[in-house]
Amino acid sequence: MQAIKRLRQFITAPADKSSKGRVIFWFSLNMTLAVVYGFLVLQRAFSGEYVIQDDARQHVFWMQRFIDPGLFPGDLMADYFQTVAPWGYTGLYWLMAKLGIAPVLLSKLLPPVLGLITTAYCFAVTMQLFPVPVAAFISGLLMNHYMWMRDDVVSATAVAFIYPLFGAFLYYLLRRNLAGSCVTIGLLGLFYPQGVFIAVVMLILQVVKLSGWRWQVSLPMAELRFVFVCLIAAFLVMLLYALKSNVYGPVFTAAEARNLQEFLPRGEFNFFSKYPQDFWFTGQRSGMVPRFGTILPTVATCFLVLPLLFPAAFPLFKVLQKGRLLLDVTLASLVMFFVAHGFLFRLHLPSRYTEHSLRFVTAVAAGIAFATIIDALFYWAENAGKNHRYLPEQWLNGVKIGKEEEPARGFVALEFLPQLQRVLGVSLALFLLVGVMLEPTWLKRFPRTDYIVGTAPEVYEFFAAQPKDISIASVAMEMNNIPVFSERSLFVGSEGYPVPYHQGYYRQMRQRTQELLAAHYTPDGAKLRSFIEQQGIDFWLVEAGAFEGGYLGRDRWIMQYDDIANEAIANLTQGITPALAAAAPYCTVLQTSRFTILQAECIAKRF
Repeated sequence: MQAIKRLRQFITAPADKSSKGRVIFWFSLNMTLAVVYGFLVLQRAFSGEYVIQDDARQHVFWMQRFIDPGLFPGDLMADYFQTVAPWGYTGLYWLMAKLGIAPVLLSKLLPPVLGLITTAYCFAVTMQLFPVPVAAFISGLLMNHYMWMRDDVVSATAVAFIYPLFGAFLYYLLRRNLAGSCVTIGLLGLFYPQGVFIAVVMLILQVVKLSGWRWQVSLPMAELRFVFVCLIAAFLVMLLYALKSNVYGPVFTAAEARNLQEFLPRGEFNFFSKYPQDFWFTGQRSGMVPRFGTILPTVATCFLVLPLLFPAAFPLFKVLQKGRLLLDVTLASLVMFFVAHGFLFRLHLPSRYTEHSLRFVTAVAAGIAFATIIDALFYWAENAGKNHRYLPEQWLNGVKIGKEEEPARGFVALEFLPQLQRVLGVSLALFLLVGVMLEPTWLKRFPRTDYIVGTAPEVYEFFAAQPKDISIASVAMEMNNIPVFSERSLFVGSEGYPVPYHQGYYRQMRQRTQELLAAHYTPDGAKLRSFIEQQGIDFWLVEAGAFEGGYLGRDRWIMQYDDIANEAIANLTQGITPALAAAAPYCTVLQTSRFTILQAECIAKRF
């Protein structure tokens, strides 16, 4: 009994002034596991010379201009991504570049650091709501499982900063720290503006409460001042974006987007799913909870209904305080989710208002749920044998047969029931705790990094040795690695480069892609020469098999331009040789097992 009591005290007892050591233990264990996860990510990041995170290819490559301003001159894609990047995100990479840390290197070093900061704030937020160290430990642990099963933090792009900054905002909001709240709101605006909208709705919810069926303002004047100052900070940081001019024109409306191949189910930026459950719930861009990576926190959160229904069986739950915060975050996220759907693309993507904040909510709620259930199991084990008065009398006193009294015969002898209850309760409690810690062992691809490993080093080295102002044309997927590995410009890219939101940028990219595909597969040498001369192409990267019909059919990006693609497939099927293929034997400057690099000037001269 005493052993169980001490074990329960160590694992699930609420924190007090005498429990500083326990808090340090669980916090240290939390941070240690976060370091381990970060190390696993670093291993993959530095597993080879040509390794880059998928999203970082588009959002980081242009930052190499911070080191060499002569890179990517007149590059449409580099200029666009530089224009739309949040100021704080750009400023951090610029500062680090000036201190000697290259953008690509920084993108690999940042994720573990962001993970540690997020873990610390997740632990702290949970302690504010539910001052039980093991609950904070589990919350931080599940937050790590969330982070490393998605490619947000590991990308070190602007979205990676939502986790530490939003966690910091929640912490300072709970403590009513005015300076901390205003600073984190400002940083959210500078790194991930969508987070500010959630914060604003949350602040508004702080000053109102539901009385009957009416919303009423109910806060002391000091609280109202706190909320008012925070709202001013949010207004000022968003004003910076409102005054910022966009040279790439307005974003597409929902009606316009429905007519674009890219947004349809088979498009590169699939948004309008034909399945309502996918569109509203699991869609990567349109859904409320797109691919969380692990369902354990969400499932565990549902178990919070148990202490609400049976409070006597879950004594630890009574220490919950300020629990409304989790409801406020959820409500604010849902409000902005539906507002974003109503103003589609003008407030960016609807999923950006729920997927990150709800991960935080469910991680914290799951930590509270697990701790409450684990404590209830210890409580049940600790009180073994105290309810035997409810058992039938013959189970207690035995059964009298003739002149002899024999022990009771039941499912198990009475004297073993308390012992069985103790063993079962402690075992289940420890099983839950250890099971949460071991969750990554059964998660597929943990950690999920989406690092791209370049497989064409000869190609990267060749282009890196060319002048900085060259332009490279290609339809091969490998071309998307050239800007980051070779620091040279593409005429047009695929896989994330042709982002179809701003009309001015998208139309230029679409026009370029159509011209490129037409020139790549045209049998007319004059048209090929005209394209090269008008667009200033210097080199052409051709992948083995590119002049086979199946090559086009397998490429989703190419098949979005179905008119050109189908015409090219028909010509190839009929045996009509593209002019580019005919020029290849005469204009090759580099040949590898997979790729051929052609000199564009040579091609133009042949026709």
